[in-house]
Amino acid sequence: MSTKVREYIDRLGTIWVEGELTQWQNRQGNTYGKLKDLDDDATISLTAWRSVTAKLTEEFSQGDRVIALVKANYWVKGGTLSFNVLDIKHVGLGDLLERLERLKAQLRSEGLFAPERKKALPFLPAKIGLITGRDSDAEKDVVRNATLRWPDVQFEIAYTAVQGERAAAEVRAALIALDDDPSVDVIIIARGGGDFQHLLPFSDEALVREAALANTPIVSAIGHEADRPLLDEVADLRASTPTDAAKRVVPDVGEERERIAQARLRLSSRLTQLITHEIDRVQSFRERPVMQNPERLIDERAEELTRWIARGAELSERQVESAERHLGELRSQLVALSPQATLNRGYAIVQNDDRTVLADPVEAPEGTGLTITLARGTLAAVAGPATSPTA
Repeated sequence: MSTKVREYIDRLGTIWVEGELTQWQNRQGNTYGKLKDLDDDATISLTAWRSVTAKLTEEFSQGDRVIALVKANYWVKGGTLSFNVLDIKHVGLGDLLERLERLKAQLRSEGLFAPERKKALPFLPAKIGLITGRDSDAEKDVVRNATLRWPDVQFEIAYTAVQGERAAAEVRAALIALDDDPSVDVIIIARGGGDFQHLLPFSDEALVREAALANTPIVSAIGHEADRPLLDEVADLRASTPTDAAKRVVPDVGEERERIAQARLRLSSRLTQLITHEIDRVQSFRERPVMQNPERLIDERAEELTRWIARGAELSERQVESAERHLGELRSQLVALSPQATLNRGYAIVQNDDRTVLADPVEAPEGTGLTITLARGTLAAVAGPATSPTA
């Protein structure tokens, strides 16, 4: 069966394939490498014989994205598939840039680059998470400059690949781990620059989206101005170099001490001004006449109160006298209009048996019992014949 598979593969023609070089080594004129699939987690061996290697005009290294003309080869004894390289070249930068621009546009439309979603960095982080290559210049620059600025700063360093096929996945895993650590206040992702293709892992969509989801502020210090990876766009702060990242994240202890000294000086000056102002105010209060002789104010108020009391008594007496006069007048009017006054002048009031006051003789027929009220008593009488009034 294996022989038939080999025969079938041998009949296949050549094809162009695209992938990422994970290995590329020259031994005795022949070149051996591995090509990783861009979409799936699959790798296949490559062999470029001396005759082909001699004709190549480009330099290749691990992490390069390439397009290769290959002829499939099946090894029966080992049961493995490999490619014989007939030609190989770097993938056109135009194609890569076009893909990155499409991804960049998509991420921007989702709001991942929006300034309002970026988090502020802590003023003085107690612990800095650092993602970088082991023993790299980027690590040394960040640690050295941060420690010089603030000697007590601490680091939690996660070492990862910073180029090649493993870089994006390892950086993403380190980012997740540091973001989950509550003691880490800020995360720096640092690399000491590089060419366009070597920076491609920092434009990986999964890594960029993970950075956007992180709760911890992220500083991108990839160190490349011309070709900014997408991580720069989504990070909360972009630093031009690892050294710049250390300076942006950690305050300078000398500068902060100078600021504190200046603030203390301004505060002391301001307090002196306030105290001097209040002393002057107190002194001006003490120099006022009322403070020189406090009894004077009490005496003045006592005299004023006495005057108001006397004035009130006078007005009250006037009101009482006026009311008494008015009451006397009303009493005189009442007496003059009362029936008793009429009776005192010799008049009488005549009433019949049912106490009705009579005004006309016809109201009391002859024999009607009468009561006559005088000024000082009453008389009982009987009505006689009525007589006409005299002219």
